[in-house]
Amino acid sequence: MDRPAVVVLFGGRSSEHSISSATAGGVLRAISRERYRVIPVGITRDGVFVLEDDDPEKFALDADRLPEVVDNGTRILWPEGGADRALRVRRADGSTADLGAIDVVLPILHGVHGEDGTVQGFLDTLGIPYAGGGVLDSALCMDKHFMKIVLQAAGVPVSPWVTVTRAGWERESASVRTDAAALGLPLFVKPARAGSSVGVSKVSALSELGEALELAFAEDEKVLIETAIVGREVEVAILEGRNGSGSRASLPGEIVLTTREFYDFEGKYLGGDGADVVCPADLTDAEIALVQQLGIRAFDAVDGRGLARVDFFLAADTLYVNELNTMPGFTPISMFPKCWIASGMTYPELISELIDTALERAAA
Repeated sequence: MDRPAVVVLFGGRSSEHSISSATAGGVLRAISRERYRVIPVGITRDGVFVLEDDDPEKFALDADRLPEVVDNGTRILWPEGGADRALRVRRADGSTADLGAIDVVLPILHGVHGEDGTVQGFLDTLGIPYAGGGVLDSALCMDKHFMKIVLQAAGVPVSPWVTVTRAGWERESASVRTDAAALGLPLFVKPARAGSSVGVSKVSALSELGEALELAFAEDEKVLIETAIVGREVEVAILEGRNGSGSRASLPGEIVLTTREFYDFEGKYLGGDGADVVCPADLTDAEIALVQQLGIRAFDAVDGRGLARVDFFLAADTLYVNELNTMPGFTPISMFPKCWIASGMTYPELISELIDTALERAAA
């Protein structure tokens, strides 16, 4: 039987380009070549689709040199729609080659122009199956403001917050400071539509608010100011159900901070000290069940598809959902794979699970 052709799509135009590229290195290293025919397609920082080398080491995560997709002169020619599924490439010399029919795309894109529903809508228009979140859940969870509104409507506890735009800050800074003060200190300031802790600051005094907002506004015109919840940072990995079954939750993991104020970009990806990823988390059976149940509830509330990582703050009185990531960090050392590995699944099996779920959905 012919192997399904899987386009591994990575890179992109967001500030998380290098993390997506590093994720591709892990996926290309682990994906089963016996089961799938793999076509690596990179998106440069300028948004150019190029045919990449099938070389995992090229995209290894190195703190001294973060990987990226560079323009190598090739151009991916996507199918024309309708019944056409043929992927083609125009080489740097102008010649065109047929790469065969696509069965499914695995978009391992983080941030805007990839994790926000834009690529998903593009693939839907062409009629190409893809793994992971759809247009709705991707768009909702990319925008933390609307994600919180949807979760609140579903009765899922979220941390108190106010949303401010750059124009609103410039026009009514005194009012914004008043609203922020009402939330209490400390606060977290974060871009509404960014990930990997890019542009995030912890504010311990109101005098720091302006600088924190400017850092966040460098990533997004819309920013959230949130109450800092005192508690443990717990995360759970969710997978879409198959064959009519409900969504599934892994064992929870925990981010254990020692010397860091919060789990920032350096702690996540560059090997910085002061933060440890622990899975499974040291929780009681009742706490594990609560995290899993609320994780599934949050996933279903946003019409989740494929996968998500649900992040919580476990406080003394309440379990709060911090956010959902529809394409979470997926390097072998990231929390999402670690949680499923702790739950009995290997990293290659997890990749196959995402692809096979998408193929089954397309067949149905």
